[in-house]
Parts: sequence; structure tokens; C-alpha cells
Amino acid sequence: MKQIITGLVLAAFLLPNMIKAQESPGIEKKYTKEIDRLAKAKKVQAAFAVIEEQEDQTMKDLVTLTEILAPPFGEDKRGKVFAKMLMEAGIDSIWTDKVGNVIGLRKGTSGEPGYVGVDAHMDVVFPEGTDVTVTKVGDTLKAPGIGDDTRGLAMLLSMLKAMNKAEIKTEKDLLIVGTVGEEGLGDLRGMKYMFNESGLDIDAWIAIDGGSLGRISNAGLGSKRYKLIVNGKGGHSWGDFELANPHHALGKAIDVFSKDAWAYTSGDIPKTSFNVGRIGGGTSVNSIPFESWMEVDMRAIDPKNLDEIEAIFKKSVEKAITEYNASGITGEVTYKLEQIGDRPSGELPATLPLIQRTMAATQYFGVEPVLNRGSTNINIPVSKGIPSVCIGRGGKGGGAHSLHEWYMNDETGAESIQLALLITLAQAGLEK
Repeated sequence: MKQIITGLVLAAFLLPNMIKAQESPGIEKKYTKEIDRLAKAKKVQAAFAVIEEQEDQTMKDLVTLTEILAPPFGEDKRGKVFAKMLMEAGIDSIWTDKVGNVIGLRKGTSGEPGYVGVDAHMDVVFPEGTDVTVTKVGDTLKAPGIGDDTRGLAMLLSMLKAMNKAEIKTEKDLLIVGTVGEEGLGDLRGMKYMFNESGLDIDAWIAIDGGSLGRISNAGLGSKRYKLIVNGKGGHSWGDFELANPHHALGKAIDVFSKDAWAYTSGDIPKTSFNVGRIGGGTSVNSIPFESWMEVDMRAIDPKNLDEIEAIFKKSVEKAITEYNASGITGEVTYKLEQIGDRPSGELPATLPLIQRTMAATQYFGVEPVLNRGSTNINIPVSKGIPSVCIGRGGKGGGAHSLHEWYMNDETGAESIQLALLITLAQAGLEK
């Protein structure tokens, strides 16, 4: 039966004074003992050894997948290769869903309904045409997307191979998934489909994304994103002087919104942010543009604040355009708003079994667990109260979302895979 937090519990953790992620959460002894017993089981120790033994192959898998570019809304090629690699690693069955998620099913033994899902996202932020050739400098691999989140895909393959070679069976069914649309304007479309439209009965979710060993996210940082498009007649800068100018109107919209939003975010509320990230339009320096546009990102810990900063944005735009059109210019500008992103906020309490197990497993590897929040694939299940965590990919890395991204495998590389396996087995149950 699906483990969903409902009623008063769900309402409680969404209250503003409960939103902040805990920095020093307590771990119940029963979970520490559970993880210790599980980690010492013969088959689990055998799987841990396999993970270490196949590290060279895991790095080869990482290079193979990195060199298949998966730009926004273009994950198909990487998805086909990842699906083939899952089949070769011994997945029970596999399919690609309507939006492009590659889903592998590893059957459990209990026959109970409800899946435990483990994923890494296939997409990267880089557009079509980006050179993703991997270069090696000493013990460091360099290529766009090699860490975020291609490393996570290689970890999933290593986990699956280790479970099969160690003859591990879980009680619950496992979904091993390469998701689409985690980055930017992808707007978590892969996870939205998984949890809103797929019909899959998912009890818990474990996401692997960027970050060091021990990174644990139990909260989703929500965001709303809009594109504002302002249109006018357009004309010559001299001959049509005084004609309504979309750029000027856009500038006024930025000014009004910035002042109103700054006043709001400077108040006594949980952290809330706003940002004008991109601006465009116009044809030449001596032309009055016929179109001007900007893209705006707003984020908040508390869903209430996210709704309020969104309302401020819409009201500010309407106010600015109205005032501009009444300023004495000839003609007028029109505008439209397009929502280009909507990621829900939420936070799960540290007392949930999955989060307790994740913290206990992290501590087992000698790392002090710290809970935090982020904008990741777990935003969707967290907002629904479904037990979920996002963990780091280990190793060392840097330059995420840049052309000089790099990854270096160290002792925490194998440990991060072992950690992901341990959390998965704890949640899905090791066959007795």
C-alpha cells in the first residue's frame, strides 16, 4: 500500500515554520541497527565487492553515455543506448514511456503492489551541436554533462549488475529509470508523467543527482517560470520616434516588478527569490522593435510564498504595461505571458522510514548526514507526500552546466554506488 503522508501530517510539514530543512537530524537506533544488519549480509557484501571490482567498466559506461548528447527535449539517442545497457546488465523487462523515460523493471518476490523507484536523469543543459567528447587529463575526465547527471546513469548500471552477480532479490519490485526533462525548461516532465499520468503505483523514490557522498535532499525547492512577450508595431528609430516601443515597455515592467518583488522578498518570510534570466528581441540599433521578451524565474521554500511572488509578478506586468501605454506614446504595446516552468515545493519530515534509512546508510559509510533542499526530480513525489530522497553521485567534480565540467573518481565513487544500493535494498526489502 502506498506510503503517503496525508491529512494533518501533510499540512504540518507545509507550514512556514516547518519548511526549513533540518541540519542535524536525529537517527533512530532501530534504523541504524537495520542498516548495519543489512550491510553485513553476505549477499550485500558480495554486491559491494562487485561494485568495486567493476569500477573500470563503470567509468567506461560513463564515457559511453556522456558522448551521446542528450539536449533538452532530445534524450532519445541516449535513451536507446541506456535501455540497451540495462538489458545487457540483466533487467527483467524494459520499456520507454510516452514522454521518453526509460524504465527497467526488476521483479521482487513478495508480489505486493507498489514500486520502489531509483533514477538518474538523462538530459543535460547543453544544446544540439555541443561537443561532448570526453578527454582525460591525468585521473580527471572532462566533458559537458559528465557529472550532471550522466554519472548517475552509470551508477544505476553498476547497481543492477552487482545485484544480479550477487544473486540479490528484493521483496518489492524495483523500477530503475533514466528520466527525461529534469533540467531547465524540461520542467520535470519525466517525473510529472511518472507520478501524474503513468498509472504506476509508486511507494518510494530515490533520485541520484550531482553532489558529494552524503548529500541528502528531502525537500523540493519550488519554482515558477514565465516568458513575457511584449509586441508593438515596430518602425524606424528616427522616422517613427514616439511610436510605442516594446523594449521600453519591457524595461518598465522589469523596474516595477523588481521594486515590488524586492519589497516582498525583503519581508519576514521564508527565503523567496526572483530573477530576470534572459532578455531578447529587436532587429537593429536604429529600429523600434516589434517584439521584446524576457524569461523570469521565481523560487520559494513555502508554496504560499511561491504563489504570492507569482501574483506580484503578474500584477506588476499589468501595471507597467498600462502605465507605459498611458505615458503619451503613439499607439500602444500588447503583451502575453507564457508559463514555461512550474515546479512544486514541499518538504518531508526526517522521521519517515526512507529518510531515516538514508541517513543511517550515509552514517554507515562514515559521513555525517545533512538534510537539505534542492530543485530536483524529487520535487514531484515530495509535493505529493510520497517518500523520496535525492542523493549525491560521489567522487569529485565541478563545472556543472558549463563546457568545462569535470569528474574524478575517488574512493567515494564506489561508496556512492554502494550507498545507493544499500538505501534501495533497505526500502525494497532484501529477500530473507
